[in-house]
Amino acid sequence: MSRVKRGNVARKRRNKILRLAKGFQGSNGSLFRTANQRVMKALCNAYRDRKRRKRDFRRLWIARINAAARMNGMSYSKLIGNLKKADIRINRKMLAQIAILDPTNFQKVVADVKK
Repeated sequence: MSRVKRGNVARKRRNKILRLAKGFQGSNGSLFRTANQRVMKALCNAYRDRKRRKRDFRRLWIARINAAARMNGMSYSKLIGNLKKADIRINRKMLAQIAILDPTNFQKVVADVKK
């Protein structure tokens, strides 16, 4: 039986991991075993946080809209409910942007919804 030499395959696999670990502190970026552990954890965190980022931004937008709505004498839930009844289709991201960058137009939106 002939001997199987995995030189190129193994080196490529290890170098791929070490490339992903570039910039990690200490041996986490230079030794394969620790780098592999750190890369696996980093990829898990990245996957989880891509999902979490969507939640966090939605929470931020809701908090901003709520603050602006209360300054105009209406709660967030009433504002969103009345927007749906009035068939005004504007998403939370845009509402939050309007509330921060253009408060006068946000007041107009709230006034339209109050009617």
